[in-house]
Amino acid sequence: MSTLMIDARCVSTGIGTYTINIVRDMNKYNDLKLRLITAPQGKPLLERLCDDIITVNAPMYSLREQFEIPWAARNCNVLHVPHYNVPLAYSKCLLVTIHDLNHILDHSYRRTAKSWLYAQPMLRWAALRADHIFTLSQYSKRQIMEHLGADEKKITVVYCGVSAHLFPEPREQARLEINHDFAFDGPYVLFVGNLKPNKNVAGLLNAFAKTCARHALPHKLLIIGDDAVGRPAMLKLSLELGLEGTTVFVSRVTDDQLRSAYSGADMTVLPSFEEGFGLPVLESMACGTPVACSNGASLPEVGGQAAEYFDPKDQDSICEALERVLLSNDLRAEMRSRGLQQARRFTWQACSELHHDIYRKFLMKSAFSN
Repeated sequence: MSTLMIDARCVSTGIGTYTINIVRDMNKYNDLKLRLITAPQGKPLLERLCDDIITVNAPMYSLREQFEIPWAARNCNVLHVPHYNVPLAYSKCLLVTIHDLNHILDHSYRRTAKSWLYAQPMLRWAALRADHIFTLSQYSKRQIMEHLGADEKKITVVYCGVSAHLFPEPREQARLEINHDFAFDGPYVLFVGNLKPNKNVAGLLNAFAKTCARHALPHKLLIIGDDAVGRPAMLKLSLELGLEGTTVFVSRVTDDQLRSAYSGADMTVLPSFEEGFGLPVLESMACGTPVACSNGASLPEVGGQAAEYFDPKDQDSICEALERVLLSNDLRAEMRSRGLQQARRFTWQACSELHHDIYRKFLMKSAFSN
């Protein structure tokens, strides 16, 4: 039987969510043998999903991975790398997932040394070298074709789904639990994601401060996510805006806490300049909480008719979206209903079935070529 190997070293962040859900669903197919590459810290989690695991110590984006990943995958027929950090020396069938083109499209990434010296060349090589490319939205597909020159026939859009642990909790109970866990009182607006520049957390902080000043809102802003580089600047900006005690920063949460955070919020806001998919939009809707998000990139594909949209570059536009949702009980109730319906359109099963179709195609091709 042909062997599919997946590089599953990343088990956190959005890439990890995507990878784990694909791995989980591949177990139900009997026409392929699944093998995983992972790092030592990821092995305990993945052992519950796959019994054939190779452990490597090569960090993501390192020189070591360029040697250790091809060696670990030497006996497989097809290798799927769920990020753009492909092994340059790998000569067999290679599938890659390109989640977004932030390093090309977002100016804050574009100008960094890491982007110039590593990310941009690697993205272009991944698109050129890969036998097939997965991406998470039609928006990203268009960008990959335009900026990386990939053939449309070589790209498959695979929308993410809603994880099983995300569902609506009783809103008041969830809010009280979050108040207790993170030591603040009252209603709150939620942001989930890292603090990198493309997420536009600075824009959200400015707009939130302005909205609270206009209407004397009782809400806190709960920011769940972390970034070693971006966090000090966001903490400093929060103090400068007079949001000390009003903005709550939380680096990490459990799955149960994340569900409660979504369920207990009055709304979730995602003000990103660039997003390959925007999973928090979908997760919030699945928990019955209204979403306001940017009107560009991939986010309208995910939010559909269920979200409130704003221009992320215009603080007044963000303020107006916050006001529309927070000041109208009727609109929030309507958005909860529409959001739950929208979230049901996205499933990991559908995502995995598309992956399996591509896996099977290239595994069969590999078998015939041998």
